[in-house]
Amino acid sequence: MDVVVAVVGIVVGAGIVVAGVVGAHWYLWRRLVWETTERGSIARRTGTGVIVAGTALLIGAFVSESAGVPFLITQIIAWPGYLWGALFLYLVLWLLVGELVRPLLRRWITHSSRSEAAVTEVRVPETAPRDDPVPVSRRLFVSRAVGAAATLAAVTTIGYGTNGVLSGPRVKQLTVPLAKLPRAAHGYRIAVVSDMHLGPILGRGFAERVVETINGTQPDLIAVVGDLVDGSVEHLRSAVEPLSRLHARHGAYFVTGNHEYFSGAEQWIEHVQELGLRLLTNSRTELPHFDLAGVNDLQGERIGQGPDFAAALGDRDLARTAVLLAHQPVQIHDAVEFGVDLQLSGHTHGGQLWPGNFIAGLANPTVAGLERYGDTQLYVTRGAGAWGPPVRVGAPSDITVIELASKQA
Repeated sequence: MDVVVAVVGIVVGAGIVVAGVVGAHWYLWRRLVWETTERGSIARRTGTGVIVAGTALLIGAFVSESAGVPFLITQIIAWPGYLWGALFLYLVLWLLVGELVRPLLRRWITHSSRSEAAVTEVRVPETAPRDDPVPVSRRLFVSRAVGAAATLAAVTTIGYGTNGVLSGPRVKQLTVPLAKLPRAAHGYRIAVVSDMHLGPILGRGFAERVVETINGTQPDLIAVVGDLVDGSVEHLRSAVEPLSRLHARHGAYFVTGNHEYFSGAEQWIEHVQELGLRLLTNSRTELPHFDLAGVNDLQGERIGQGPDFAAALGDRDLARTAVLLAHQPVQIHDAVEFGVDLQLSGHTHGGQLWPGNFIAGLANPTVAGLERYGDTQLYVTRGAGAWGPPVRVGAPSDITVIELASKQA
């Protein structure tokens, strides 16, 4: 019975999503194409074709990797497909803002037309020739004005957000006091990077910028907290090669994210170690002044490699500070149970595309930043890259350098 209810719930949920997407496309076409062009015109055909082609490319970008499409083809369709997805979102949002402007604009045009008509009635003799061209209807004028403004605003938003991603993440500094941290570890610096999503869009050049930025902070330790790639080792070997140049006094550590399990986790687990990253798979290492542990991502349960907090933390000395690397913030509840002092996570991208932060907040206890849960602190980075469209709006990418502070110092 529970299985039936679950299946029905999935079907209903999928139906609602599909209906919403179809409805949004119809709204976009109606406002931006049908109401601004003439029936049978080239402009209407072109506008309709752009929406249909963009949607087809977006679907193709989503399914190409899992469908076994050659990687070169995936790269070709990923850029226009994903960018259309982001542009579509902001076209709809700006058109919705335009709904507030439409009645005001119509009222202003009506008032201006009445004033002009009154002046014309007084000053123009009845014998004057009426050879002026027929004016564009008020409704058409308003639709075109709002559509043009919404398009300009959406394109500007996407351009700004794309530049923010491609220019690379900025460094964010954060001090985190830990009660049990010894005085000797005061000022210890951990560079936290997550969600690079190297793949058909963000490649080797982006990886080089990230590595250069991290090394420039001169951290004591580097924590790569999952979602490194979107694609196979075969296709992304060159893209990830710069990671071999990551340098920190106590090395660079890696834990899996959910996207590794979509991209051949077994091969990536082996390859990141070949690059010089130290793997934490439900395990820990004892550093001079604190324990560093890492657990697999929840998605690993699909192949019997899910998170195991007992294996990573079960038999440790509770008098020592414990720092945990766990890709998803929702793993904080187990971290609290096992007495972790600080959990470092990513996964959320801070929402990536506003208002995605509100949606991310429904599924994650913390979307971005530092929060406390009992005696455990959770820090969530917005990540260095982007998934899907290489665009961020309202959620700038970051590499966070966390400086541990001892309360005994």
